[in-house]
Order: sequence, then C-alpha cells, then structure tokens
Amino acid sequence: MKKLICMLLVMLSVPVFALAENPDTGSWSQINRAVSRKEGWQRFAAGDAFHLGENRQLEGSDSLCIGDWGTFPSMDGSTVCVPLAMELARQWLNLPEEDMNGFVNFSTTPYAYDRLIQGKPNPLVTVKSQNLMMDDTHPIDLVLATYPNMDERKEAEDAGVELVYVPVCCDAFIFMVNDRNPVDSLTVRQIQEIYTGKIVSWEQVGGKAYRIDAYQRPHGSGSQTAMEEMVMKGLIMNAAAENYISNGMTDAVEQVGNYDNGLKAIGYSYLYYVNTLVSDSGIKVLSVNGTAPTPENLQNGSYPFTVNYYAVYRKGDAQTEAFVNWLTGDEGQRAVAQAGYVPLR
Repeated sequence: MKKLICMLLVMLSVPVFALAENPDTGSWSQINRAVSRKEGWQRFAAGDAFHLGENRQLEGSDSLCIGDWGTFPSMDGSTVCVPLAMELARQWLNLPEEDMNGFVNFSTTPYAYDRLIQGKPNPLVTVKSQNLMMDDTHPIDLVLATYPNMDERKEAEDAGVELVYVPVCCDAFIFMVNDRNPVDSLTVRQIQEIYTGKIVSWEQVGGKAYRIDAYQRPHGSGSQTAMEEMVMKGLIMNAAAENYISNGMTDAVEQVGNYDNGLKAIGYSYLYYVNTLVSDSGIKVLSVNGTAPTPENLQNGSYPFTVNYYAVYRKGDAQTEAFVNWLTGDEGQRAVAQAGYVPLR
C-alpha cells in the first residue's frame, strides 16, 4: 500500500509527502564523514549480558554463515543515531572495526518504525570479514531514532502495538544558513513566519535585501516531523516547490551551503548531524531567541528546540528493556558521551 501511495504522489508531483531516504541504500548514503573508533576509546560495559548468539552454516554455501542475535538487540533507526548504535556494538561485541558499517546499517526513520511496528527484520546487516549475515528473519528489537510522527504513531495504534519511548540523549534541532549570511539569530516567531510565507526577505529579519529560499524535508523524515510538530505547532507551512525539498540530510546541508545559493537559503537539521556526519559545506548554525545550542543549553532546556533521541521497543520485550535500562544508566550514558552525543545528565 505504501509503495502505491508513493508512486501516486510522484505521478502527481507532490514530493513533500514522499517517504524519506531509500531503505535499500540506508543511512550510509547520507553520511560522508568517517565514523570510527576514537583514540583513547574506553569500554564501559561490564560483563557479557548482551552478546550475539551462535552461527550456523548457510544451506548451500561452504563459506557464508547466518548469525543469531542472541541477547544483543537487532536495531534500526535514524541516520543521526548511526554512531550511537556503533558505539553500543563496540561496548558489547567483539567485532572488527571494519565490520561496523555493515553491522550498523540503518534504513532511516520511517522505515525503521514501520519494521518495528510490523515485526519486520532489518535485512541490510552483514559482517563481511567473517562472511557472516545476521539472521534476516529476526524482527527489529530496538529503534534508535527521533520521535515518530503522527502517521507512525497511528500505524502502531492501528496494529495494536504499544511502543515504549525512552529518551537516551539530547540534541538540538537547528536552523542553518549560508555562512556568508549576516543573520546570526532568529526568534521562534520569525522562523514560523518564514515558513508560513509572512516573512519573505532576509531584510525583514536584519539581513540583506534577498528573498528567502526556505528548504524543507520530505514528510515522514525525522527532521520534518520535528519541524511540523515542535516548531510550527499546527501552523501550516507553505508548500515547497520540488527543488526546495531536500531528499536527504546531506542534501539539506549542501543546498544551504552551496555558494550559488548565497545569502538566500535557510534549512533545518540536527546539530549532531551537521557537526559530526557531514563535511563542512559552508553553513552556520543560528541561535534561536538569542540562545545558542550549546551542550549546557541543551541539558538545561534553555535552547527552544532541544530534542531527545529515543530508544523505542515493543512493550513486554523484557530483554530489550534490560538493554535500554543499561543504556540510560551510568555505563550507557558514558558510552553516549563517548560517541559525541549530549548525555541526559
């Protein structure tokens, strides 16, 4: 049904409602910086409570094995949470570093929630150095992601699935402009009026006399959900022209930072993503209501668009619940910080 809807929307040229990134390519298509083990890395996880299970030979193959998930959860999630999942795997699993990109292969927010709700597996996971493919019939246990949108919450309700949402770290939903734009801060109201079409020129907010090119993300992406529900709060955004829809998180940064866009563009993303997962592309991050998205301002909540990333699982899954309890405890929060995220405390 979803494939049919997407095909119809493409035919009708209404890209704003298309699903986000292609699940077959996954989040790695939106990351252009290496995500590697940091120098001085530490293991905080004590014991072996969470580990992979036994491997078995793939029928008809002399070299390829199928790996059981054991007590370590099968994961999927948002692009911005890929390094977090890699850190969790480093904490508990003795995998070679070169296998991390294959083992942590997320399909992006809307597909991850759909798989969790529908009890589907994440088929993108491999461990290449050991010719190992993880069990692609095992349904997703845990999603690491931004908060789901109304459609995803409704999908869970209709399916009779109760999801548990546990915040695991802090981040900032940020607005970015070209680094040559003299504007350094906007108010919440100014942002809302830019995206409803009431403010159309940078001159109206202290900049130069250029029209504002306001970029958006596709409906269903994590950043578009935050924009619609947290920033706009029910206000109707102007429909964006097709060339002002950023289909991927990398696109969102590159379109705003593109030299040809000059002083016109504005877009939105997550601070961790623009600081860690995408190469410098000529952007700067705005303050909102005069408050910058510093770690301190995220932890104390003074930055207006402070967000959490969540560990999400099906209610009643005791094994995954135990893993999430570890993640929100002292050891897990040290791992969160080591991965470069802002811990809850």
